[in-house]
Amino acid sequence: MDAFFVEVERLRRPELRGKAVVVGGAGRRGGVASASYEARSRGVTSGMPIGQARRLCPHAVVVPPDHAAYTTVSRQVFEVIEGFTPRVEVVSVDEAFIDIGGLRLLHPSPLEVGARIRAALREEVGLPASIGLATTKLLAKMASRDAKPDGMFLVAAGTERAYLHPKAVRSLWGVGEATYARLEELGVRTVGDLADFPRAGLVKRLGGALGGHLWDLASGRDQREVTRQGETRSVSVEQTYDVDITDTNQLHRELLAHADRLASRLRSNGFVAERVQLKVRYDDFTTVTRSRTFTAPVSTGRDIYRAAVALLDRTAAGARPVRLLGIGADGLVAAVDPRQLDLAPRSWDDLEEVVEKVRGRFGRNAVARARLVDPAPDHPRDD
Repeated sequence: MDAFFVEVERLRRPELRGKAVVVGGAGRRGGVASASYEARSRGVTSGMPIGQARRLCPHAVVVPPDHAAYTTVSRQVFEVIEGFTPRVEVVSVDEAFIDIGGLRLLHPSPLEVGARIRAALREEVGLPASIGLATTKLLAKMASRDAKPDGMFLVAAGTERAYLHPKAVRSLWGVGEATYARLEELGVRTVGDLADFPRAGLVKRLGGALGGHLWDLASGRDQREVTRQGETRSVSVEQTYDVDITDTNQLHRELLAHADRLASRLRSNGFVAERVQLKVRYDDFTTVTRSRTFTAPVSTGRDIYRAAVALLDRTAAGARPVRLLGIGADGLVAAVDPRQLDLAPRSWDDLEEVVEKVRGRFGRNAVARARLVDPAPDHPRDD
């Protein structure tokens, strides 16, 4: 999908079309989650600090992210794609590999399949998509980049090496900064250079696993099949703060807000979690994680919050200033799957389910936890 978060926002706010749009945190330490192509043309990229993005593109409209909306639209996207073939390997909320080999009897060419998928996404969801068509995953991924924005690119069978070898070696999976620096020392700058390098020499320099893998990719060898995967393995929420936090009460309040959001995302996706993980980043950028595995899966903000507070006590948070705080849930199980019965009353499950229904109808701010509501100036609250 092209600039997925941005395009979802444009569905809701058509006045943003044609403008430079950045989806991300608006605070001093916020980051860019997605940028429109108008903003990208000015040098704005995902992951960039929001302040730098504003300097590069002063006229950009900054929109806070709405992950619940992106998840909802993502499901719509994959429903459209799975209407063509069930052989879909989801990579992220806005990207997937699709095996279209079984469609050869229904459509005259791969390009026809791609065109129909793009048209269906436009008609049924209202979003643009770019599609790369090729005989391997690697080439399809690279072709999808060449197709952007809102296009299609085919690497025909038999032309793989002619397409691949002129590419920069950094375009290959597995070539990060450190690997690229080592390849540069060897005089390897293009994929073709890598393919021409003796395999044994590359293995010796980079190690058996990485060296052999990169040489195979450079030679057009990619045997990985499209595999239909299970549902999402984890969900998380986190925030980087404009001012480091040292007050324990404030940290607990932030955890409560995170737990509420995380529980909402679990329920909206139909999951319960077997494990909760806490992430803390201190002011010197040191990052620590702590986790807890439950005897029975949970999905309520109350359960997640209690676990997160206990995990926070196992860190130096408060004694050391906290720059970032996050909670993640993994070991996800479908909420309808059989689970060990809990003899304790589960009134909080029922309560939070009702709260979620109210929010779904009237907006997320329709119901809030009392501790997260700022009191009126003349009505101080005693926590």
